[in-house]
This record gives sequence, C-alpha cells and structure tokens, in this order.
Amino acid sequence: MTIRVLLADDQALVRAGFRVLIDSAPDLEVVGEAANGAEAVRMAAVTGADVVLMDIRMPELDGIAATRQITGNPALSGTKVLVLTTFETDEHVVDAIRAGASGFLLKDADIEDLLDAIRVVASGEALLAPSVTRRLISAFVAAPEKKVNAGVPAHLGQLTERELEVLSLVASGLNNFEIADKLFMSAATAKTHVSRIMAKLDARDRAQLVVIAYETGLVTPGGG
Repeated sequence: MTIRVLLADDQALVRAGFRVLIDSAPDLEVVGEAANGAEAVRMAAVTGADVVLMDIRMPELDGIAATRQITGNPALSGTKVLVLTTFETDEHVVDAIRAGASGFLLKDADIEDLLDAIRVVASGEALLAPSVTRRLISAFVAAPEKKVNAGVPAHLGQLTERELEVLSLVASGLNNFEIADKLFMSAATAKTHVSRIMAKLDARDRAQLVVIAYETGLVTPGGG
C-alpha cells in the first residue's frame, strides 16, 4: 500500500524539496501541502493522510497546537504526525511528543532516513531517539502538573504482569528485539504484547505508551 504524506511547513522551498524526495519512493506519495498549522489540520482531514510531516514553527497555528488537534480528532485516528525540527535539542520536541506526535526528524536528515522515518511512523512505531526519551522523562520531573492529551487511563489494572513488564521496557526506549532479548521471548511475541498493550490503553503508538508509563507512575524518572 502507498503511504500518503501531508507536508506542513511555512517555507515553500522546503516543502518542494521534501515532495521531490518523498515522491521518488515507490511506496510513498505526497497528497498535500500546508503552509501553516491551521491549514495542516484542515488538509489532514481532507486528504486522509497517513503521515503528516509537521514543522514546529509556523504562522497562524504552530506545529504543536496543530499536532494536538489532529491527534485529538477521533476521525483522524489513523493519521500519524512526524515532527520536523532544525535542532535535536529543540525545546519544543517534548511538547510535540506529549501533544501526540509519533516522533521527530531532523530537517537535514539523510534521504533514506527521511523515507524510513515516514514508513516507521506509518506502521504505528515510534521514532524516538534516546536523547528525546531522556528529555521527555525530564519534562515529567520539571513539570509534573502538566497532563498529556486525553486518552491516558487512570490506572493500568487491565494489563497482565507480563504486559506491565513490556510497557516498562517500551518506556525505557527499547525496541521489540531488545525487549525480546531482555524477557527471553521472540521478537514476534514482544510485538504482539506491545500491540495488545496499545489496544488496551487506546494508545496511538509507542510514543504515547512512553507518556502513559510515566504519567501513570508505572515508571519513574531515574527508576525503571
């Protein structure tokens, strides 16, 4: 299946460059362009995009607010947001993840990294570098009163003991293969556990599972 991509960036030249790169892949297709956050929200609904490449700093409505509106719309439950940033240390990256973004990508990333990132996010995986996960954790320490977008359960009682173990490892930034190695199971089994956890907690992807794990206190900063 072709992955439908919406480009959201206030610079026409940047959008044009991304369009050429994305359309060069046989399994990817740019279905629209937005010059600001408000337009991105509207076009996400119109185009039925699978992935939105979202710049953070845009006029009228910034990328974080636009991400929150898209991920908060039940009609767009299948649309993932991949945040674009110039610097890995961008202070808004964590806010974007908390708003529902599935990951982030540097604007100067290699072509293959860009295309692979879109595929990863479209598949429901999270694109979280360890440094971003650390900043996400720090955000819970610095501002524990901040709550994530709607959908975080008040408790995790519906998860089995094994699923709680898996969720803890997901929150630590481990992928399915690393979880499998840690818990002495196959990668396929680990993936099944993660899928069941996402379904039980109504999570969009692994990025939200990380947020849920810390928000509910299952995992604590500096603990595990």
